[in-house]
Amino acid sequence: MRHVLSALVQNVPGVLSHVSGMLASRGYNIDSLAVGETEDPHLSRMTFVVVGDERVLDQVRRQLEKIVTVVHVDDISSQEYVERDLMLLKVSATPDGQRSEVRELVDIFRGRIVDVGPDELMIEIAGREGKIQAFIERMRPYGILELVRTGRIAMVRGGVSPKNSIPEPSNNEPSSEN
Repeated sequence: MRHVLSALVQNVPGVLSHVSGMLASRGYNIDSLAVGETEDPHLSRMTFVVVGDERVLDQVRRQLEKIVTVVHVDDISSQEYVERDLMLLKVSATPDGQRSEVRELVDIFRGRIVDVGPDELMIEIAGREGKIQAFIERMRPYGILELVRTGRIAMVRGGVSPKNSIPEPSNNEPSSEN
């Protein structure tokens, strides 16, 4: 089973390395990982996808909670949530015909053309993993020149209270004196 986990962590150097190293050293495979600062500049949110049964999920969660810089861990996939991936894709598209076909597909998938070259287009598309994969498959016949994707990001839907509330800051929080 696929689990989307969110870890609120202190925004200090080395947290990403520490968390990913801990998971790797215990043999857990991270399917997707995205990290970014939150509304509080002292905290970052790590969103990652792990595949495994409930036992694996429980072990990953317990290991994360042992790390001093981890403030809170939540299994987002056990709640009502929204998830997105972002992709940039460069595809061959000559002005004499292919460009209009690619443009139509970009519109259908609600993407955007963000750069135009002499014989290629750069496309930005966001959505669920299935949408991104479907778009990639539609672009293959045109010749994908380059592709880059973010890790998955996710957030619990509005009106749905998270299973676990975020605890009050502890003594491990970074001070604002830095």
